[in-house]
Amino acid sequence: MSNFIFSINVTAPIFLMMLLGYILKKLKIISDGFVSAANKYVFVTALPVMLFKDIAYTDIVDNIKGSFVLFCMLVTISMFLLVWLLSYLFLKDKRLVGAFAQAGARGSAAVLGVAFVENICGNAGMAPMMIVSAVPFFNILSVIILTFSEGLGKETSLSREEAARKKKANIKKAFFNILKNPIIIGIFTGLVFSASGLDMPKIPGKMIDYISSTATPIALLAIGGGFNRKEAVTRLKPAFAASFVKLIALPAVFLPLAAFIGFGPSEMAAILVMLASPTTVSCYVMAENMGNDRVLTSNVILLTTILSSLTLTGWVFILKVAGLL
Repeated sequence: MSNFIFSINVTAPIFLMMLLGYILKKLKIISDGFVSAANKYVFVTALPVMLFKDIAYTDIVDNIKGSFVLFCMLVTISMFLLVWLLSYLFLKDKRLVGAFAQAGARGSAAVLGVAFVENICGNAGMAPMMIVSAVPFFNILSVIILTFSEGLGKETSLSREEAARKKKANIKKAFFNILKNPIIIGIFTGLVFSASGLDMPKIPGKMIDYISSTATPIALLAIGGGFNRKEAVTRLKPAFAASFVKLIALPAVFLPLAAFIGFGPSEMAAILVMLASPTTVSCYVMAENMGNDRVLTSNVILLTTILSSLTLTGWVFILKVAGLL
C-alpha cells in the first residue's frame, strides 16, 4: 500500500499540472505563443540544466559498477531499437513512427529515478548510476529516431540515387543533431564536471537550482496548453499501444533477464525505474522541436502518467514476492 500511495503522490501532481495548462489555455490566460516559447525554453535551457545538475552532483567514480552500467547501456539501446523496429513494421501511418518509438521506450528515469528507489530501498542506491548509464542513450537514440522519422509517410517515390542521397543526408543530420542537442550537451558537461571532482561554487549552483526547478512544471503546462481533444482522439489507439509497451511489455522482457544475471535489490529497483517509469515530458519537447508527432506523444505521456501508479506498484509487488527487492 505504501508503494501505491507513493506512486499516486508522484504521478498525480504531474497529471494535475497538465490539466492546469489545459484549463489556463481554455481561459485564455496562456496562448499558443506561450506554449511554443515554453517548449523552446525547456528544450534549450531548463532540461539541459536539470540533467547537468542531476549528473554533475553524482559521484560517478566511486559508485561505478561495471556489470550494472553495461547492462543499463545495452538494455537501453536494445529496447529503443526494438520499439523503433516494431513501430516501423506495424504502424500503418508512418508519420507516427518517431513519436511512437520515442514515447514507447523513453521513461522518466532522471526525474523519478532517485525518489522512487529511495522509497523502495531507503536510499538512492544505484539510481544515480542508472541515470548516468541510461539517460545519455535515451537522448542520443531519441535524436537518431526522431531525425530519421521526420517526414516519414510524406515523401513521394524516389529514385535509387535520390534515396541513397537522402539516407546519407539523414545520417549526417542525425550526427550533427546529436552534437548540438542541448539535452545531450547538458548530460555530457555534467559527466565531465562530475569526473573532475570540483565543487560547484555557491552562486552558479543556486542559479542552476533555480533553472532546473522550472523544467518539469513549465513543460507540463506547455503539454496541457497544447492539448487538443479533437486531435487526441485520432491518436488514441497507437497511444494505448505505446503505453502498453512502455509500462508492461518492456519490463516483462528485461526484468527477468536482470533477475537471471543476479542483480541485488538496489540494482533491481533502479532497473525497474529505467524500464517501467511513465514516459518523460521531454519526449513532447523533443518531438515538437524535431518535426515529429506531438499529439501522439502528449497522449502517451498522459496515459502512462495516469496508469503508472498502478503498473509500477504491480511490478514492485511482483519483485518483492519473488524476493528480488
